[in-house]
Amino acid sequence: MMSLFRAAILCLCFVTTASAQSAQRPSEPISADRIVAVVNDEVITLNELRARLDVAVSQLRRQGTPLPARDVLEKQMLERLVTDKVQLQFAREIGLRVDDAQLEQALQRIASSNKMSMMEFRQALQKDGIEYAKFREDIREEMTIARVREREVESKIVISEGEIDNYLNGQSGKDNAAEEYGLAHILLRAPESASPEQIQQLKAKADQILERIGRGEDFAQLAAAYSDAPDGLQGGNMGVRSLERFPAIFAEAVTKLKVGDVTPLLRSPNGFHIVKVLSKSGGASLPPVQQTHVRHILVRVNELVSEADARHKLEGLAERLRHGANFAELARTFSQDGSATKGGDLGWIYPGDTVPEFERVMNRLQPGEISEPVQSPFGFHLIEVLERRVQDVSSDRQRQAARQALRERKLDEAYQDWLRQARDRAYVELRLDEG
Repeated sequence: MMSLFRAAILCLCFVTTASAQSAQRPSEPISADRIVAVVNDEVITLNELRARLDVAVSQLRRQGTPLPARDVLEKQMLERLVTDKVQLQFAREIGLRVDDAQLEQALQRIASSNKMSMMEFRQALQKDGIEYAKFREDIREEMTIARVREREVESKIVISEGEIDNYLNGQSGKDNAAEEYGLAHILLRAPESASPEQIQQLKAKADQILERIGRGEDFAQLAAAYSDAPDGLQGGNMGVRSLERFPAIFAEAVTKLKVGDVTPLLRSPNGFHIVKVLSKSGGASLPPVQQTHVRHILVRVNELVSEADARHKLEGLAERLRHGANFAELARTFSQDGSATKGGDLGWIYPGDTVPEFERVMNRLQPGEISEPVQSPFGFHLIEVLERRVQDVSSDRQRQAARQALRERKLDEAYQDWLRQARDRAYVELRLDEG
């Protein structure tokens, strides 16, 4: 989730550029709007597409990325809007929403990160011709999509103890200063039930892109023009992390490459990938970290239990706790989580082990203090901090770090797989070329 807010802060700059440009041309004629796509029972309009495309173009220019042809970018952005629409529709189907209180907290964080008060933030938006209400709803949609990913993908990734053992055995002899890589990639996504002919056509297209890279064409420009990955319109940049945190297929392919090198064509269940090494650097050893011993009571939100119902139920349990009820007994009775049998005890938690919404509240609590109901992608929680300690990196921490690395390794591919299935299940009619 924190990456979402960082993206939102950057997005503010890009939206500002695009909106300011449009605000400076009030006398220009406005082209007639039309439908460019139908996604299930909703539509995407040409004006909506162009507004989002202006933001993407501003971002690419700020990055110094050569711009692909406008019609190529339009098709890429339309597919991005379709994918977003599919995820937002799915969120509504399962009753997942970001309420006003959570949205306001997110906006406060964005304003603070821009070193502004909320009043200054709104004035800055207004000055640059951005409707605050529209910006607010755009952030709500970003948060909703992030929660869909957390609920449908991240929360379902399972890492076995055997996988952790194999990972640590493979790391024997290596120190904590593992190299970190900056990678960019291009993904050509294969449909869920692609025919052999479709796969062959996709491979031919990927081979052509790889050949163009070999001739010296800009990788980021080609990613913006052709990649089906969510980061395509950012030039395919996946960020910097230790190699073990990238998908295994990428990690294995880049270990012997130099900065600037590009992999051959890589095949995964999601399609075809091309990966470029942007940077390599030595990592740092892990310093002592603070652990928190915490327990919780979780009430999930679903088709039968609304957010209001879940919050109300936990407010009642919080009142019982204030009158002396036993937390562990209430957790065993009411918590809808695997920790219920342990009285809600999650054990010793390291930073990053829980979702950001949970961790932020947990970090503010004093030992013995119980939170108000807290919403996360999993539902609503009551959180109690039992104690804290500072620990050097131990074998337990190494296992936690290994688990996190394996989760991150699986996450990108799992999310792409989920997106592909969700996109293929939706009714989508593209009309961009009809105008």
